[in-house]
Amino acid sequence: MLRRPAVSWALLGPLLWGCTLALQGGMLYPRESPSRERKELNGLWSFRADFSDNRHQGFEQQWYRRPLRESGPTLDMPVPSSFNDVGQDGQLRTFVGWVWYEREAALPRRWTQDPGTRVVLRIGSAHYYAIVWVNGVHVSEHEGGHLPFEADISKLVQTGPLSSCRITIAINNTLTPHTLPPGSILYKSDTSKYPKGYFIQDTHFDFFNYAGLHRSVLLYTTPAAYIDDITVTTGVEEDTGLVNYQIFVQGSEHFQLEVQLLDGEGRVVAQGTRSRDQLVVPSAHLWWPYLMHEHPAYLYSLEVRMTASTAAGDVSDFYTLPVGIRTVDVTESQFLINGKPFYFHGVNKHEDSDIRGKGFDWPLLMKDFNLLRWLGANAFRTSHYPYAEEVMQLCDRYGIVVIDECPGVGITLPQSYGNVSLQHHLEVMEELVRRDKNHPAVVMWSVANEPTSNLEPAGYYFKTVIAHTKALDPTRPVTYVTNSNYAADMGAAYVDVLCVNSYYSWYHDYGHLEVIQLQLESQFENWHQTYQKPIIQSEYGAEAIAGLHQDPPLMFSEEYQRSLLQQYHLALDKKRKEYVVGELIWNFADFMTNQTPQRAVGNKKGIFTRQRQPKTAAFLLRDRYWKLANETRYHRSVVKSVFGKEPV
Repeated sequence: MLRRPAVSWALLGPLLWGCTLALQGGMLYPRESPSRERKELNGLWSFRADFSDNRHQGFEQQWYRRPLRESGPTLDMPVPSSFNDVGQDGQLRTFVGWVWYEREAALPRRWTQDPGTRVVLRIGSAHYYAIVWVNGVHVSEHEGGHLPFEADISKLVQTGPLSSCRITIAINNTLTPHTLPPGSILYKSDTSKYPKGYFIQDTHFDFFNYAGLHRSVLLYTTPAAYIDDITVTTGVEEDTGLVNYQIFVQGSEHFQLEVQLLDGEGRVVAQGTRSRDQLVVPSAHLWWPYLMHEHPAYLYSLEVRMTASTAAGDVSDFYTLPVGIRTVDVTESQFLINGKPFYFHGVNKHEDSDIRGKGFDWPLLMKDFNLLRWLGANAFRTSHYPYAEEVMQLCDRYGIVVIDECPGVGITLPQSYGNVSLQHHLEVMEELVRRDKNHPAVVMWSVANEPTSNLEPAGYYFKTVIAHTKALDPTRPVTYVTNSNYAADMGAAYVDVLCVNSYYSWYHDYGHLEVIQLQLESQFENWHQTYQKPIIQSEYGAEAIAGLHQDPPLMFSEEYQRSLLQQYHLALDKKRKEYVVGELIWNFADFMTNQTPQRAVGNKKGIFTRQRQPKTAAFLLRDRYWKLANETRYHRSVVKSVFGKEPV
C-alpha cells in the first residue's frame, strides 16, 4: 500500500508565512501592560426588545440618538448573558428581531484629554448581527455571533470635555440561509390558525438560539502608535525549540523593536530586534497535552516592546504573548504532537448553562475545567462555534487540546452553498484564525459540523473553505465533522483528519445495543479504505434523564447510556490500534434546545447534568480515560502533580 508521508505543519509554517498577510488588522487579546489599560463594562445594561410588527421601530425613532430610557421603558439586563432566560417574559425568551442595549461608561481623564492615547471599544460576542453607536454616532457593524469585533473611538471621546460616553448596541438574532449558523424565517399565512404577520425562526441545529451580549464588553487603550498584531509559529529540531514570530505595527513607519522570550521562571532565553525573525531556544521545554508529560502545558512569554517616532514625539508600547512550543503532524493513521502519537479522549461541549444561556461565567468555566481534569479528558471540540477567548487561554494553561470549530452547523439548505454564504464563511474563518492562531492548545480547525455534504455544490464549497483556511494558517490540519455516508461525502477528500459522528442504536435500531460493534467497525473500515486518513469518532452518545433507572437497560435511562458507551468502546479499542486517533463523547453536559416532542427541556446526552452533576456514564468514562492515559505510558506522578494526590 502506498503510504502518505506525515505532513509537518511546523516546517510548512515558516515557509508559508506570507499567506497570513491576508489577515488585515490585529485581534490581540486586550491585556494590561505599562502602556495599555482596560476597563470592563460588565454589569447591568439598559435593555429593550423591539416588539413592533416590523421590528424596526428603534431605527425609525432613532433610539440611539438619546438615552434609551427617554424613548420608552427599559429592563435591567446583565452583561455578559443571553437575554432569553433572565426574566419571566415568555415572549422575550423566544424573541426574534432587534434588541437594544445601552450603557454609560465613565472615562478616566487621561483617556479623553491625551491625543496620544488610542481608545478602543471591544465587544466579545454579540449574537448575531450588531450595530454600535457611541454618543449617537455610528462606529461599527459586525455579522457573526461568536467572535469579537472592535472600533477605535478615540476621536469621539476626545472631541470635548467628556467624562463619560454612551454606548448603544442593537443586536438582531435572525438567522438566514446565508448566516453561520444558517436558518430561515417561516411565515405562517393561514389566518385561521395564526395571527396576521405571524412568523417563527426555523433552524437546523440542535441547540437553543440564545442571543445577546454573551461575552465581555470593554474599553482598552494603546498608544497612538501601537503593536497591532503578533503571529507566532513554532517548531522543534531535536531538543531545540524554534519560535518564528512576525510583528505588525500601526501608527508609525519608524519604530524599533525589542523582543524577548522568557521561560516560566522569567529568564530571558532568546531575543531579537526585527519585526520578523526566528528565535532559537536550546533545551526547550515543549508544550505537552494534559497527562502526556510530567510537566504539561509549559508556556513561555514573548515580550514585545515597540518604540516609535511620531509627530507628537516618541511613544512606546508593550505587549506580552504566552507561547507554547509544540508541533502537530498527521499521517494516514496517526495524529502526532511533538512527534508522539496523540489520542484524543475527551468531550464535545456547549457554552450553555441555567439562566446565563451562553453568557460567559468564570465560576462555571472553572467548574467545567475541574470536571474535565477529574474525568481525565485531554481534549474537546468547540461544538458548534468558537468559545470565549478566556476558554482558549485556560486550555493553553492546562494542556487541554482543542479542535476549534467555526459556527458552520446546520448547513443543509441548497441556498446555503451559494456565493453569498461562501464569502461569509471565508470571512468567519479569517476572524477565527486571526483570534486563535497563537494558542498552542488549538491543534486543528473545523470548518463545519454535519453539513449536507452529499449535495453537489458541497465539494467545491468545502474545497474552497478548507484551502482558504490552510492558506490563512499553514501550521494546523483542517477538518469538518460529517455524518454522511462515506461514498456520498463530497468534501471528505479535502480534510486532513476525518471526524465522523454516529449514533448507532439511538437514532436508528432503537434499543438494539447488540448491533453497535458491527456497525461501528464497518463505518471505520469504509471511511479509512476510501480516504486513507486518521479518524476521530467526533460524536457518539445517548440521552439519559438523571435518576431514571431501568434494568435491563431501556432508552433514556442511565443504564442505557452507560451500556451504549460500553459497546462503542469495544469497537474503538480495536480500531484505535490501527487508525482511529480519538473519541469525543456527545456531550459533556445537558444543554438547552428548541422545544420539540423529541426533547424534554433540552438535550439530555450529557454525562453531566446541566448543573454539572455526574450521571453514571461520567464514572464509566472517567475509568476509561484514566486507563487510556496509563496505557499510553502516562505516569501516576502526572496525576499527583495535578491533583496533589494519587488517582483513585
